[in-house]
Amino acid sequence: MLRAKLSTLRLACAVGTLALVAGCSTLKDDPTTQWSNEKLYAEARDEASNNAFDKAISYFEKLEGRAAGTPLAQQAQLEKAFTQFKSNEPAQALATLDRFMRLHPASPAYDYALYLKSLVNFNENVGLLALVGRQDLSERDQKAAKESFEALKELVDRFPNSKYAPDAKARMAYIVNSLAQYEIHVARYYFSRGAHVAAISRAQQALVDYEGSPAQEEALYILYRAYDALGMKDLASDSRRILQKNYPNSDLMRSGFQKEGSPWWKLW
Repeated sequence: MLRAKLSTLRLACAVGTLALVAGCSTLKDDPTTQWSNEKLYAEARDEASNNAFDKAISYFEKLEGRAAGTPLAQQAQLEKAFTQFKSNEPAQALATLDRFMRLHPASPAYDYALYLKSLVNFNENVGLLALVGRQDLSERDQKAAKESFEALKELVDRFPNSKYAPDAKARMAYIVNSLAQYEIHVARYYFSRGAHVAAISRAQQALVDYEGSPAQEEALYILYRAYDALGMKDLASDSRRILQKNYPNSDLMRSGFQKEGSPWWKLW
């Protein structure tokens, strides 16, 4: 019995010693344990500026935990999101921003969070646009662009005096035109393949959803051509009349669709 107790005691001591050694090793391997919050923040920013994104994100996460409940923790969370954005991790950046807005709805930096969220989605959408010549856009939606627009709209509506508001308005106009042009691209795609009913549907959607956008001219032209191809002469005539009234110098009526190879999104 005594021998069994001694064996148990030795085992306990051995486990305790290993835990102590492991603890000391952890402290030794993590120099940030001795840093102040201010030093940790400065080091995180330095790593981010040097494109050491993984290390910077790790530091911001440590700071967020250590400075919990303070403005510095909020700043760390926002800068972590921006660093994730810079390191091409849009999903992680959006998750970080959504968490920030959920936890800090009254934060004075909420407008910046909305602005950064819009930039993440905006950048993702523009990146996809660059691949347009190699992808069939009729099989893709514009979810990122729409989410970017919603974040910008909330920013402008809730914080009209924000320093980010002027740029937000400009980006909103660009996104609306981009979404309208996307609908026209799809409508033209359907028309070129003889799917005239589908082409009409997408052109009508562009007219209704994006009133005032430059894409309206081509939407009307597609309606005119598609109705005419279907033998719906009255509707074709109406579409042509409205097109000529609103765009009397329309190049489309003179030359037809743009030549193949010209990107649909290139407006200049």
